Amino acid sequence: MPFNSIFAWMIKKRIHQIDLFRKYPLDVQNELFTNLIRTAANTEWGMKYQFSAIQNQKDFQKSVPLQEYEDIKPYVDRAIHGELNVLWPGETKWFAKSSGTTSDRSKYIPVTKESLEDCHYKGGKDLLSVYYDNYATANLYSGKHLVVGGSTQLNDAAGSDSYFGDLSAIIVKNLPWWAEIKRTPSKEIALMSDWEPKIELMAQETIHQDVCIITGVPSWTLVLAHRILEITGKNNLKEVWPNLELFMHGGVNFEPYRAEFNKIIPSEGMHYVESYNASEGIFGMQDQPDSDELLLLLDYGIFYEFIPMDAFEGTQSKRVLTLTEVELDTNYALVISTNGGLWRYIIGDTIKFTNLKPFRFKITGRTKSFINAFGEELIVENAEKAITKTCQELGAQVRDYTAGPLYMQFLEDAHKGRHEWIIEFINEPADLAEFAAVLDQHLRAINSDYDAKRSHDIALLGPLIRKAASGTFDAWLKSKGKLGGQHKVPRLSNNRDIIDELNVFLD
Repeated sequence: MPFNSIFAWMIKKRIHQIDLFRKYPLDVQNELFTNLIRTAANTEWGMKYQFSAIQNQKDFQKSVPLQEYEDIKPYVDRAIHGELNVLWPGETKWFAKSSGTTSDRSKYIPVTKESLEDCHYKGGKDLLSVYYDNYATANLYSGKHLVVGGSTQLNDAAGSDSYFGDLSAIIVKNLPWWAEIKRTPSKEIALMSDWEPKIELMAQETIHQDVCIITGVPSWTLVLAHRILEITGKNNLKEVWPNLELFMHGGVNFEPYRAEFNKIIPSEGMHYVESYNASEGIFGMQDQPDSDELLLLLDYGIFYEFIPMDAFEGTQSKRVLTLTEVELDTNYALVISTNGGLWRYIIGDTIKFTNLKPFRFKITGRTKSFINAFGEELIVENAEKAITKTCQELGAQVRDYTAGPLYMQFLEDAHKGRHEWIIEFINEPADLAEFAAVLDQHLRAINSDYDAKRSHDIALLGPLIRKAASGTFDAWLKSKGKLGGQHKVPRLSNNRDIIDELNVFLD
């Protein structure tokens, strides 16, 4: 208890700084913007876009074009190979591996020393700070903190000593001492890349420890939890870890998983706190115990801009707003400039503000069609490429299709999910099961995040294909008054709304 009391006192000292950007958000963002521009003025990027001449945010918007990953990729590649002062001063040694783009299986987001310390680590500390402030009886530092992270590896670029891996693994690799002494499992296990033995070793190492916190993606966490219950023969996790009180999660929508977590952790004293974390940074966190709104984090080395989705045209968007101009209940594409060396970068997420004093919001989706129910980050370009390759190999032809998540509670194996595809063929494949298997192979080859979740069928099973009769999609569109014109069938959805509607037509 004395150690927990000391930790609570230390961690809560951050609250007054959080209150500063709650009360004075524009002042905090203006100061941060100025520091970013001045710090990067002598980088190659800063000189190209004349950062030294930029006086204000309007100058910045006029001088620097909007960016997507394909635009910055040549600069990132040079930084990976050890070049200095490209996007950010000095050397960038860490690169967070994220889901691929149209042309690449993976993309690599630069993670600088400043972004690690002033964004990613600050996010973890602030979550704990807010938690201790909200719950006077919190006792987190008395036990272990279970981190269900990713993997990292040495980059093999010639002449480089840079590293790449999942962001969670980069964080584990560089944790401050006060967090490392409480973290479990061991680094050797935490940084393994093969998830099947990794889950087994994590379970074996942690079942006899006093775990108070779990942090991770819900899908992988459930896989681990169910394995622990299998090994121990216990009915729920509170029987394994009586002092477990907090699950810190992010990356995917938690609602489809909530019922299963309540089932395996039947405790009113269990709390769930969400953070909006990505490879590019941490942008928000749940700071109120009675609300799922996220507080926009304004002193994390990130300058924000916002594109109204009704005016969104990618990097050609003309209407780009700063924090002073946003309104409630409007869908915005998020644009960031960061101390990781990203400048006016469109990350692909959309948000909607629910409060302007302070700035709180909810994540509403993506600028493109996607499925990310299990951390797989499957985008429409991945699906289109995989469908095309599969049809070419098997002599099939697709007229229309859509796909969405099939959540764990609908499957016999309650801790695994899968994707449900409804496909209307022009030329049907000879074997639908073979079509599903080949499609799965191509998706795994195209998207590294999907491949990781599919590894050994641990978290994500292979796709379920349902064949639609000719005219099914037209009938569905007609029922919604959208047949003809520019109306199209959405290819990917991160919920089951479209899939469930179409299943009625199939049935």
